Amino acid sequence: MPKDENRPALAPFRGARFLRRQATRIRKLAYWTMTGQLPRQLRDRREQIRARWDHLTEAVLLRFGRRKPMRDRLGLPPTPPTPDPEKLTLPTSDAPVLSIVIPTYGQVDYTLRCLASIAAHPPRMAFEVLVVDDASRDPRVPELRAVSGIRLIERAGNLGFLRSCNDAAKQARGEYLFLLNNDTEVMPGAVDALLDTFTSHPAAGIVGARLLYPDGWQQEAGGIVWRDGSAWNYGHNDDPRRPQYNYLRDADYISGAAIMLPMDLWRALGGFDEHYIPAYCEDSDLAFRVRAAGRRVLYQPSSVIIHHEGVSHGTDLSQGLKAHQVINAEKLRARWALTLAADHAESGTRLMRSRDRALHRRVTLVIDNNIPQPDRDAGSRTMVAFMEALLASGRVVKFWPLNGLRMPGYTEALQARGIEVLHSPWVRSFTSWITANGAEIDEVLLSRPHVSAETLPEIRAHTQATVVFYGHDLHHARLRREAEATKSPALLAEADRLLVDEREAWRGADLVLYPAADEVAVVRALEPSVEARSITPYALPAQTSPPPVPEGREGLLFVAGFGHPPNEDAACWLLDAVMPLIRAKHPGIALTLAGSNPTERVRALAAPDVEVTGFISDAELARRYARARVVVCPLRYGAGIKLKVVEALHQGVPIVTTTTGAQGLAHVEHACPITDDAAGFAQAVLRLLADDDVWRAQAAAQREFVGETFSAEAVRRMIEAAFTDAASRRLSASVPA
Repeated sequence: MPKDENRPALAPFRGARFLRRQATRIRKLAYWTMTGQLPRQLRDRREQIRARWDHLTEAVLLRFGRRKPMRDRLGLPPTPPTPDPEKLTLPTSDAPVLSIVIPTYGQVDYTLRCLASIAAHPPRMAFEVLVVDDASRDPRVPELRAVSGIRLIERAGNLGFLRSCNDAAKQARGEYLFLLNNDTEVMPGAVDALLDTFTSHPAAGIVGARLLYPDGWQQEAGGIVWRDGSAWNYGHNDDPRRPQYNYLRDADYISGAAIMLPMDLWRALGGFDEHYIPAYCEDSDLAFRVRAAGRRVLYQPSSVIIHHEGVSHGTDLSQGLKAHQVINAEKLRARWALTLAADHAESGTRLMRSRDRALHRRVTLVIDNNIPQPDRDAGSRTMVAFMEALLASGRVVKFWPLNGLRMPGYTEALQARGIEVLHSPWVRSFTSWITANGAEIDEVLLSRPHVSAETLPEIRAHTQATVVFYGHDLHHARLRREAEATKSPALLAEADRLLVDEREAWRGADLVLYPAADEVAVVRALEPSVEARSITPYALPAQTSPPPVPEGREGLLFVAGFGHPPNEDAACWLLDAVMPLIRAKHPGIALTLAGSNPTERVRALAAPDVEVTGFISDAELARRYARARVVVCPLRYGAGIKLKVVEALHQGVPIVTTTTGAQGLAHVEHACPITDDAAGFAQAVLRLLADDDVWRAQAAAQREFVGETFSAEAVRRMIEAAFTDAASRRLSASVPA
């Protein structure tokens, strides 16, 4: 059907969708205004517009052949001059953890620059450097003898690249082997990023670097091997800042120009297979053998290496050593034919899955309003816990922030976990992205009602994905309690509108999740046809430290994000109604209000015995918990499980809270006192201040409660079961009766 004939049939639908989106945006604007979020939201939008404008400018310049060097924009140091060998010293060790092996065949200037880059950006771990010249007969090789801190091996006869690497590795003394071409430059932190990956991912067998051209444009972000044995250097000649190149992921292979692996694994596999003598495809074959041994091959984008491609062996496939690339590619295809047929796609197809090695893994798209900031709010902690659980179940996870913003630090934290973050300006339109990639999405986790309203129609139109909705809390109920506490008709009307959005989100999902059982009961009562269940929202590490003791502790601690209206109200009620009763028995007792975004009302509470900290780091927060005698959470309204309560329970510091603070925590009343009146709240605090035995008993009960309720394994089981059951429910609904 011609495109213009299709428009009338879809016009009403498109118009309705446009009006719906506009209405949602107007409601969000009103909500941000009433809750004081508008200035921050406007700052975020300005940043997004600025980023998109910069991106557009670069795209126009590129279109007209004016590709600017990328190196400066990436913040990478300039190419160093060739150093004087006699002035070049590497801080190597006789007891190395890491052995850096640099095979060479002449090209002394490149080797010296490579060594200078290692000297400028050495790894934290003790290391050694072996430079191996394979009988190049280059008259300048003796210059390398003057470099201090390297072991220079000058071969009398030529072994060829492959055998030369294998022989040099036998002389290495480190626990890890780093094979590095001599025509490379090591960028700051590159070697440490590779080493650290083995600690964070114990199943790693090979970890490889991102390769850039000398001008900073991308040469390779891991490799893809197709079913016919042909290969792609993924991301070749592209902008290295694009999201698809910036997260840790499995790769079919990593170029041998910069790969690291444990020495015991290298030796167990026999190093490079001499089937590929003299060179080429030995790195790909090694990757296949590492996977066959049960280990992973990982691309680490944080390890950046500049590679002067073609210096060692040229680029002409018809002559010299380079001619073996074609011959050895056929050897690779023949050896791994069954594996290629089973686990690899046809050439150039299913690119999103192929770059993740995900032909047989589930791909889950997670959508929230913004990139999680787990040190700033509880909802972010929950979303990170869910994504970590999805990764632990073997899934590939993609994250879409609805506001499009890349949050420095927080974006990289997700990428380091192995999550692709689809942020602006590189990915601008959800409609265009889901249209192009929806067929590869198996599951979607939606967070918050307005996120569902803006994305669910497109998800249903362009995917067959199972959709799970996580509400965090009952937004309409929380706002209604605030409206009742503040006597605000505007907030009450907004609560009614939020209920409409929530009910539509519930009906549109295959399964609905909330942290508290009473919230699930509300969903079922309002929408009996909706499948809803509760889920543990936080995954806390097991406590291995000794039980806390009351001695040496003093003062009260209230931890919260004070830009959130319930927390502001709680702080004011605490100072107005509760603290005078406590100070009657303990004059001058210190209170700390610790947390981000304190409002003007909260800042006004500061006094000689009341500290308002503003944002503090996780390390500083842990220090505050270690000093506090009692934690308080005096919430009068709100909804959902409160991280600040769970966190205090986990720390083992006795907490006093309210019914709202304890919401969703079944049986928590056996671990800590819960009271809603000022006198009862003050009395519970005073008891913990006065009686060390009561303090110790409550601290032990709290840690036991958290250990039984909040763990990474519990969250993984629940989230995996949720998607499994949601998929079954969706399948049943699609089968005719």
